[in-house]
Amino acid sequence: MSDIRPAAASASEPGIVVLISGRGSNLQSLIDAERDGRLGATIRAVISNRPDALGLQRARDAGIAARVLDPTGHPDRDAYDRRLIEAIDAHRPALVVLAGFMRILSVHFVAHYAGRLINIHPSLLPDFRGLRTHQRALAEGVARHGASVHFVTEELDGGPVILQARVPVFEDDTPETLAARVLEQEHRIYPRAVERIASGRITLAEGRVLLDGKPLETPALLTPEMEEPQW
Repeated sequence: MSDIRPAAASASEPGIVVLISGRGSNLQSLIDAERDGRLGATIRAVISNRPDALGLQRARDAGIAARVLDPTGHPDRDAYDRRLIEAIDAHRPALVVLAGFMRILSVHFVAHYAGRLINIHPSLLPDFRGLRTHQRALAEGVARHGASVHFVTEELDGGPVILQARVPVFEDDTPETLAARVLEQEHRIYPRAVERIASGRITLAEGRVLLDGKPLETPALLTPEMEEPQW
């Protein structure tokens, strides 16, 4: 008997596909939100580029289709991304969610999912694009750090920002303690951003984030003290 839940179980909700490379803690926050009725969408599949990604088991435990698409054997990035598009589109998702997917995506891939591809990045964008964000934040002595949910464009970590979580930086912080504080807030903002997109309230038009059809002049904000974001 298959452990994959029937697609008809939540046929009325928009479908999403989640791409992962690692332990899948943000994936788990989405799974939990869906289970609790807070996501407004159905996770139809989880795809990883790494066979040892712990998040694959999280998906299987939740009855979600889980697949590995290994880059090995593909001649180049474009060839791999074409196969990845085929794997994703088989599930007809309304939204593709990057949750720790550690690959640079091709221009063709990003264009194919324009306006329905999102990522979460561990910094208050546009600050600290790229890797080692927590170390760099501490090195620069910033007072606040955080995470950002953004639409994905061709510019690395440069797409329009939807929602941010902000945390204080303490004098005795290490990259590990700061990362843990930020990750806790990532788990809060990612499901909320997905729900707003799935409901149709957040959209992307001409490179701008729209909330209920009007430009979102600054990203919505959530802090540890707040119950809900300031939209």
